[in-house]
Amino acid sequence: MAGPLGSFALVVGLLTLTPGLDTALILRTAVLGSRRQAWGVVLGIQSGTLIWGTASAAGISVLLTASRLAYETLRWAGVCYLLWMGVQMLRRRPRPDHPADEDGAERPGGWWAGWRRGTLTNLLNPKVGVFYIAVLPPFIPAGAPHLAAGVLLTSVHVAEGLLWSAALIAFAHTLRTRLRRPSVRRLLDRATGIAVLGFGAKLALGD
Repeated sequence: MAGPLGSFALVVGLLTLTPGLDTALILRTAVLGSRRQAWGVVLGIQSGTLIWGTASAAGISVLLTASRLAYETLRWAGVCYLLWMGVQMLRRRPRPDHPADEDGAERPGGWWAGWRRGTLTNLLNPKVGVFYIAVLPPFIPAGAPHLAAGVLLTSVHVAEGLLWSAALIAFAHTLRTRLRRPSVRRLLDRATGIAVLGFGAKLALGD
């Protein structure tokens, strides 16, 4: 199991380091929100990863490839959610008079709001499920308990995601004092909103 485990860790490690929607959400929340909310986003994303990996190991997520209707329903739910989230970011205006929390953040919302956003973003992306259907089974050794081995491999992905996210949050917090001006916060919101809309459009086009 050590050989497949190491190979899988390398594959998902490279995936984790590749900038994408998760990275954009974590950085934005860490800069504009509180540290607690940023960790909520991180744990939400990793909750989604664990669910997808477990579903794949149990054979449940194979429904995405077996049923075109299931895949398309989930895909369009994800598209709608990303477009809604992107528009909300573009419309949001910083409130200089909003009271700051203990982290100095001026953005409302706490751990639960972050966790909900991270979880929905991950679970409503059918490509994550398809990735696990394609990548996970080859790394499970013959004769090993399929579900247990799948959960173990997924846990490696989750652990790497947590480590990388911790580095992202630490980096973002070093920039907070320079990025708390309303004009800069508005620019970050717009940049992230455009990126989220782009991911939503990409998912809608099936690319």
